[in-house]
Amino acid sequence: MRQQIDDPPLAPGFEEFVLATEPPLRRALVAAYGYEDGREAAADALAYAWEHWARVREMPNAAGYLYRVARSSVSHGRRWRRRPPLLAAPPGAEHRFEPGLPAALAALSERQRVAVVLVHGFGYTLREVAELTGIKVTTVQNHLERGLTRLRDRLGVTAPGTTKQGVHDEHH
Repeated sequence: MRQQIDDPPLAPGFEEFVLATEPPLRRALVAAYGYEDGREAAADALAYAWEHWARVREMPNAAGYLYRVARSSVSHGRRWRRRPPLLAAPPGAEHRFEPGLPAALAALSERQRVAVVLVHGFGYTLREVAELTGIKVTTVQNHLERGLTRLRDRLGVTAPGTTKQGVHDEHH
């Protein structure tokens, strides 16, 4: 008969923290670094949180701190590829978007891409993105506006309410 070995209990509050923090953290990192590297960076950040749980649980913005931990680990070595992230849909996902969108997103700066994907892809508020990334709401707004402008230019799309010449339409 095989002896059953139970998993050790999680530190109090850690499971709830992971359930609340992992999805936005992963989404932001996937937007920044692509599907594989972003998911791996999120896992690394949560492993860091586990190892330093006594300190992390007391932080007022632990998710934002872990986002910066993950960014630092990516940019300082292990996964830094010095090329735009692969932003194709995850394996098995249906493609229901503009075919040129992944390349256009990859051409954005990291912060522009994160702002655009989190706000327009996942419906986050500017404040939620600011808290997660550790930057001011006005800075998120600037990255979002610049990113959307670059996407429109690259995809040949005009902004809502404008024509190709930039003149506002009178029909909404």
